[in-house]
Formats: sequence, structure tokens, C-alpha cells
Amino acid sequence: MYRKELNERSPLRVFESSIHGGLGRGNIGVAVGRAGVGKTAFLVGVALDDLMRGRKVLHVALDQSVEKVRQFYDEIFLDLARTSGLERSGAERLEMERNRSIHTYLGRSFSLDRLQEAIVFLRDYAHFQPEALIIDGYDFAAASLEDLGRLRAVARELNAELWMAAVTHRDAARNPRGVPEPVAHVEEAVSVIVSLAHDGRAVHIKLLKDHDNPEVSDLSLALNPTTMLLMRE
Repeated sequence: MYRKELNERSPLRVFESSIHGGLGRGNIGVAVGRAGVGKTAFLVGVALDDLMRGRKVLHVALDQSVEKVRQFYDEIFLDLARTSGLERSGAERLEMERNRSIHTYLGRSFSLDRLQEAIVFLRDYAHFQPEALIIDGYDFAAASLEDLGRLRAVARELNAELWMAAVTHRDAARNPRGVPEPVAHVEEAVSVIVSLAHDGRAVHIKLLKDHDNPEVSDLSLALNPTTMLLMRE
């Protein structure tokens, strides 16, 4: 199977259909869930999908090393290649690595200014213009609407989709839409929100917010608990 065929069959096509064509460039999407549930795997799955379309992806990790993030991509890609029969996986992997840049900001060293500096450097000196931006480990509890507005402005300036992850807790307060803290207080700046929850068999993905649509679709997607690949239920 070639990557174009694999991409067309991806469960993410179901997800895009459920949110009326996808997140959309210049918008923020957030995956919420308890620690260790698979939010990073979800983000990497979204990034790999973009990479298989030939898009450039900037992955920003705030609590993991470059090596750890790269290992995550390698493991999920190899599982994907093995389970799908992806042909020429070595060549595909090399091309995707060229279209991916990983930046880490450990020890609370992340700031919007530093992110913008990195983006300018990539654009002006590495000729790398991200079309998708992943931010994993962002502290939503300390974030304000203004902070999220500035991140959304970065995504719009890049003309890129921005996906993020947020850790929630069992007893977290929820707004009427069912969005838990620490995302509920900044929901206004976020276009799409999904929750991830493990029931012992799989990590089920539920759509909480779909742009400005008052009703959201029932997703039939999950993460395989062994491979952490997206799958239809």
C-alpha cells in the first residue's frame, strides 16, 4: 500500500468529516485527558497524517526531550507501516523526517516569544515553513484567553493548524458543553476539543466542541491500547 492510499483510508478522514472538514488552518484544536491516557499518541497520529500528505510539521514539546519525541514518532510510524503494509517504509520515513522539525523547551523555558523566534529561524535560515503546529505539554491551568489568542494569532500568521494537549483530572469542573478544566476557561479561543478516556479495552475519543456548531457528532474512533494507532470502533 502506498501512503496516498493509506492516507485516504486513515480514521482521521472520519474525524475530519465529523468536524465538518477538519480543524482548519489558523485554528486551535485541543485533546484533553488524564495523564498517560494517550494524548501525545493522538497528536503524533495527527502529525503523521499531515506528514504523509507532504506537509511540514513543527512539533513543540515542553516536557519531553527531542530523542523521546522522535522515538514516539518512530514507534507509531513503524506500527502503522507494519499493520497497513506500507510500501517503501524506509523512503517514506526519510521524507517525513525531512518535513518534521522537533523543538523542546524543558524546565519551564517555553514562551511565545521563544516560539516565534524559532519559527522565524526555521523560515529564514532553514527554509522550513510549518503547515501544522503541535504543542504538547502546555500549561493550560496558567493560561489566559489572551495567551490562547496570541497562540491562535501565530497559527493564523503561519496559515497552519495548531493542535495541543491538556491534562485534566477525574474531578475537574466542567462547563455546560462538558469541557473540563483546565480548558473550559479558555474554550472561547479553541475551535475543536476532543476528550480521551480509557475504559480498560481502548482509549475512546469523544468530540466535545466542533467549531461553532451547537451539536457535535458521535465519534466512533479510539486508540488501540497496544499500538496507540487510531482505529475505527
